[in-house]
Amino acid sequence: MRTDEEYMAIALKQAAEAQSLGEVPVGAIIIDESGNIIATGHNMPISGQDPTSHAEINAIRAAAQKLANYRLAPKLTLYVTLEPCTMCAGAIANARLARVVYGAIDDKNGAIESGIEFFKTRSAHHKPQITGGILAEECGKILKDFFAAKRQALY
Repeated sequence: MRTDEEYMAIALKQAAEAQSLGEVPVGAIIIDESGNIIATGHNMPISGQDPTSHAEINAIRAAAQKLANYRLAPKLTLYVTLEPCTMCAGAIANARLARVVYGAIDDKNGAIESGIEFFKTRSAHHKPQITGGILAEECGKILKDFFAAKRQALY
């Protein structure tokens, strides 16, 4: 089985795919207990005209379709390049993912260790194992570079 860093590198490829579409570069993958990638996703709210089309949501939707069940198998792991927001944390809880591994911290919208710390609240009916900071520098760099280019294009 691959390491967390190797899986995060694959999620970064999904982030690059989002970036190529002009979307904020966030990518996600879901693996099963054997280490097989069962779903991928990247941000698509602009191109999909869907404000809920975050990388995590897209990967969860793909996994649910593949498994033909809205409750994902209890041993699945989500890798995502940016700390999930509140919406995505709620989806993670509803999907019953066993583990969440993320890269960069999101000081503005994060809901795992930043912001509301969703999984520490009483309303979080399912609490996955959390690992943060995997390839954080690389995951943060793609976002910083993306937004720097956007700002530069404005001036």
